[in-house]
Amino acid sequence: MFDKLDDLLIRFEELMSELSEPDVANNPERFRKLMKEQSDLTPIVEAYKEYKKSKQDIEDSLALLDEETDEDMKEAAAIAQATEFIDSKKDGYADSIAQGGTNVSGGQKQRLSIARAIAVRPKVYVFDDSFSALDFKTDAALRKALSARTKDASVIIVAQRISTIMNADQIILLNEGKVAGIGTHKELLKNCPEYLEIAKSQLSEAELAGEEV
Repeated sequence: MFDKLDDLLIRFEELMSELSEPDVANNPERFRKLMKEQSDLTPIVEAYKEYKKSKQDIEDSLALLDEETDEDMKEAAAIAQATEFIDSKKDGYADSIAQGGTNVSGGQKQRLSIARAIAVRPKVYVFDDSFSALDFKTDAALRKALSARTKDASVIIVAQRISTIMNADQIILLNEGKVAGIGTHKELLKNCPEYLEIAKSQLSEAELAGEEV
């Protein structure tokens, strides 16, 4: 299983590198053509964070493959807790997004990235520090909605906040690039001193007891 996953993630990283080339990243047609050619990798794109062109609107920024329907995008935005700030924009989904997302906050940019991935309906999600700019209330609401949407998919999350991953089926704790512990939240609290130390610095008593947040 891990050999296959490693190979998949290596190919994913190579795809991300190719998509980052200026002549691809700034050309929506080439970007989407490349994504479609890598159809087996497309589903794991967490939301290619830096996808950009000189100017785009919110709707365009959510259309990773240019095949998503309006309903797909609005549902994805709702799950990603992005609906409120999109609706607050003067032109809603038609409101412009500056190159690189410089006219939205870090949390808003992350929510748009997450919505972009959700709209594709992938079989595998990879969230690489994708919740770090969210406040705890938004993070919790998003994770709850995302859990319902991804129940038939595989989800890989890289995070520094334990609250983001504490309900995962399996948690792998890394310390200086080495595996320090593997298990569920409750198992690691009992068997991994490094995890317990981090947990005590971040979580409430209820969360330390393993209660869902």
